[in-house]
Amino acid sequence: MIAVSLKGKKALVCGASQGIGKAIAIELADLGATCLLLSRSKSSLEQAIAELSTSEGQQHAFKTVDFTDLNAFQSLVQEIALEHEIDIIINNTGGPAAGPIFEADPMAFELAFRQHLVCNQVLAQALVPSMKAKGWGRIINIISTSVRIPLDNLGVSNTIRAAVASWSKTLSNELAQYGITVNSLLPGFISTARLEAVAESFAHRNGVSKDEMQEKMRSSVPAKRFGDPSEIAAVAAFVASPAASYLNGICIPVDGGRTGSI
Repeated sequence: MIAVSLKGKKALVCGASQGIGKAIAIELADLGATCLLLSRSKSSLEQAIAELSTSEGQQHAFKTVDFTDLNAFQSLVQEIALEHEIDIIINNTGGPAAGPIFEADPMAFELAFRQHLVCNQVLAQALVPSMKAKGWGRIINIISTSVRIPLDNLGVSNTIRAAVASWSKTLSNELAQYGITVNSLLPGFISTARLEAVAESFAHRNGVSKDEMQEKMRSSVPAKRFGDPSEIAAVAAFVASPAASYLNGICIPVDGGRTGSI
């Protein structure tokens, strides 16, 4: 039986200062991985680092970067590639602002595409060569259930998330022969600052209170509750582990059953 252990592995976790990214970093560290955290906020990253397990002697670290500044991001990634041999990449970036697609500024698509798909590509091109050399690697993309069924009032997000899912599947086909898997997780309604912002936007457009909107959103989930970031993290940890070596190129909804497709 293959153990779900990440001892000796090094993980790069994007958007790790809060929410899903932070929860994944905590879970990976609990399983023995050494984590390198990326986000914009130094103070939040310092707090996140303090919560990571060092039971296997790990020495976790963080670097600050703004994913909307592509030049700065590329420079940082090249630095990371020189200093670290990353085994696990967690692509996780905050989603675009809510709103109908027809009302979206055309430039919002370009910014979101750069922030999500282009940054993912930069990371892969810089860090996959060392994975190939070792014959082992994991790339996990945190996307959205909107890649299965587009969500109302999330026009830009729906568009870009679908692009990332297609990128992920295509890359998985190319890298599988090197022992590298590429998979995506599709969070549903997870209790994060992002969900708070989306609920507030939905409430404003529908002329109801945020509490009313959140209750409506909860009622649409068969589990009748929002998920916890730790529940996404648990799935990510399994997908990142040696136990998931034959799991490749798929999108896994983690949504309490809300997505209305098989």
